[in-house]
Amino acid sequence: MKKLVVIPILAVCIILSGCSFLEETNDSINYVSEATDYINDLSSFVEESTSLEGEELANRVQTLQTTIEDFIRVEAPGFAEDIHQELKNKSETLLTATNELLNNGEVAIEQLQDSHVYQTIENITELMNQIENLGH
Repeated sequence: MKKLVVIPILAVCIILSGCSFLEETNDSINYVSEATDYINDLSSFVEESTSLEGEELANRVQTLQTTIEDFIRVEAPGFAEDIHQELKNKSETLLTATNELLNNGEVAIEQLQDSHVYQTIENITELMNQIENLGH
């Protein structure tokens, strides 16, 4: 009789630990995907911004700010905490640089190129290989 009780309990424990593993794997995949999308958005900004002027450029910088703020709020799974902290720190630097641009009034492409925005984005995109390796 005791065996009949132990077997279902063991089965439930195995299933729950398997679910935990699947959840961790899913979190890993989601984080890598979010981080990759974020870096791709930053790269797209660099490409697109060179052809924009005035209000269009200011709007694009504001959209970039929202993207940055959203990523900063992402919670990384345990295995990615170090790389996420590095991304978060660089993203906060990028957010500060974009705030300075917008606070100075009209945004011109020359201001953008002279600011730390492009350099910081380049620093962030250099982390892409590390992020891609998280998924493996």
